[in-house]
Amino acid sequence: MKALRNYLDKIKPNFEEGGKLHAFRSVFDGFETFLFVPNATSKSGTHIHDSIDSKRIMSIVVIALIPALLFGMYNVGYQHFTHAALPGSFCEMFAYGFLAVLPKIIVSYVVGLGIEFVVAQWKGEEIHEGFLVSGLLIPMIVPVDCPLWILAVATAFAVVFAKEVFGGTGMNVFNVALVTRAFLFFAYPTKMSGDAVWVSGDSIFGLGQHVDGLTAATSLGLASTATTPDAFPPFSWDMVTGLIPGSIGETSVIAILIGAIILLVTGVASWKTMLSVFVGGAFMGWVFNTVGPNTAMAHMPWYEHLVLGGFCFGAVFMATDPVTSARTETGKYIFGFLIGAMAIIIRVLNPGYPEGMMLAILLMNIFAPLIDYCVVQGNIGRREKRAVNSNRN
Repeated sequence: MKALRNYLDKIKPNFEEGGKLHAFRSVFDGFETFLFVPNATSKSGTHIHDSIDSKRIMSIVVIALIPALLFGMYNVGYQHFTHAALPGSFCEMFAYGFLAVLPKIIVSYVVGLGIEFVVAQWKGEEIHEGFLVSGLLIPMIVPVDCPLWILAVATAFAVVFAKEVFGGTGMNVFNVALVTRAFLFFAYPTKMSGDAVWVSGDSIFGLGQHVDGLTAATSLGLASTATTPDAFPPFSWDMVTGLIPGSIGETSVIAILIGAIILLVTGVASWKTMLSVFVGGAFMGWVFNTVGPNTAMAHMPWYEHLVLGGFCFGAVFMATDPVTSARTETGKYIFGFLIGAMAIIIRVLNPGYPEGMMLAILLMNIFAPLIDYCVVQGNIGRREKRAVNSNRN
């Protein structure tokens, strides 16, 4: 690392003001601060000095995503080999999934970071680090059969219109990854829903076999199309382990739990928001179980709602986004509870969209500032009352 540090110090003058590569100053700064903690400190004013900057925080989130990503790669191969009735070892299934998912990760980062590099150079600012996480989240929340060109278009749309127009990292109102998914869902619905998008039917570098017409419905998809109230899929441990059809990184509760532990132990995510999402989802699931409509989705046990679809993934990695979630401590409870409750409401009452978590989080992103405002004003009001009562006494 010392040799790398010396090399960067040697070429750095070329990227500074007056250097022959000054036009790429933002690019150099982005790579340098990603590799090494910046040694520049504030000279005046009141500041919090800490070695953990935004890039380090984003790196921790990426690490927390790795278990779900690795399992998602294996599950992609598992679903292909299972539905194509092919024999395959663990290594073959994982290799198939790795080769199927890797292009999506590459497209996400190339498009998203490419736009951020251009914008940073245009503004003369440093490169924002937020896409380190968004670039990995995007391929994890789409079906494996999503075409790369569609993913590229959706990523570009989200980075430009959900992030850069608001001012970049830390200024966006909506979660960038979820805006990508929303764009895909509404612009290309046949590529994001149905039975034919969850299992890859292609042969990749000799792994697997090309099979036309492979289909596999998700558990939520089965429940949303059921004709009788008791036709929801029965609970199975595959729903927890993740060996079921679904978006690439969203199926394994165990892998997501490992990521949640990493985020909580490091203090990167708020346990208040995370826990409240599950409480809100469980409560609303129980309400529908008790007094809901006579449909399979309403009769599905509340604990199944929590382990299916993107509920766990959204609660751990999306709802806890510090930029787009509530920031007051009381507001985090309210924000999380409403996300969980709204996700179940959408699932049960809108059979055309059985997932619910994406829309619930995006909706609450809008109301997060209002929740914080109400909490702060409530605190101010209570303090004023205490001050008045103290003066009277």
